[in-house]
Amino acid sequence: MASRHSPFDDRRRVAQCHAMSMTSRRSPKGLRQFLDSEQQRDWLDGRGDPPDAAERTESFEQRLRYAARFQKLLTRPQAQEVLEILALYGQSCIPLPRLTERNYWSVSCLPSTSDKPLVRVNASWMELFTLYADGADIRSRFIVHLSDFTRDGSVLQEHLDDDFLEQCVEAPEDIGHFFPRGADIFGVRVRGGPSIRRFLSNPRALRAVRKFNLTHMNRGRNAYQASHSHSVADYMLGEGD
Repeated sequence: MASRHSPFDDRRRVAQCHAMSMTSRRSPKGLRQFLDSEQQRDWLDGRGDPPDAAERTESFEQRLRYAARFQKLLTRPQAQEVLEILALYGQSCIPLPRLTERNYWSVSCLPSTSDKPLVRVNASWMELFTLYADGADIRSRFIVHLSDFTRDGSVLQEHLDDDFLEQCVEAPEDIGHFFPRGADIFGVRVRGGPSIRRFLSNPRALRAVRKFNLTHMNRGRNAYQASHSHSVADYMLGEGD
């Protein structure tokens, strides 16, 4: 005999499915699993660093996979400057860098892309920061929110605060910009180690970099985990030789 059920059973199943769906939708993703909104705001505004993981989780196989590229990077005349800048970026611009390494941010070494970068930092599906050779020197590219670099916090390109941008570097010719696709996306190009350091030490610029990184680390898992170089990340995490 076929089993029978009452309309109440159907309603209960629907309610259970709805509750499971709501729970799934409410489950935090990205950095929200580790830091609530207030803690993220505190980090964004420089009010202390939240406790990070004591140890890193890494893949020995993946470390070996990119070891040759890292050794090749070390032969470049820009290597020392690149690693020092990355150390500054890792300590200043990525929240909980050990806990979130690879899963929520990654750094690639000599990635095989047409623009031929030395290193690139990514989160989610987005580029965050890239370093290139510029003769024997280096140049950088930051991706940030346009609204953090306009005079009135708008997303209007004509409201760009050019004076502020020039204050962020050693000389006006060291900085440039471009407008990628997107309503609130902005690209900043900075030339030379001294100007890159100055850009990262400017409170407003640093907050903008942090804010953009939070945006994309909160979007979920990093899509570029497979290209992560643990050897480069050693320097970003203060563990390099």
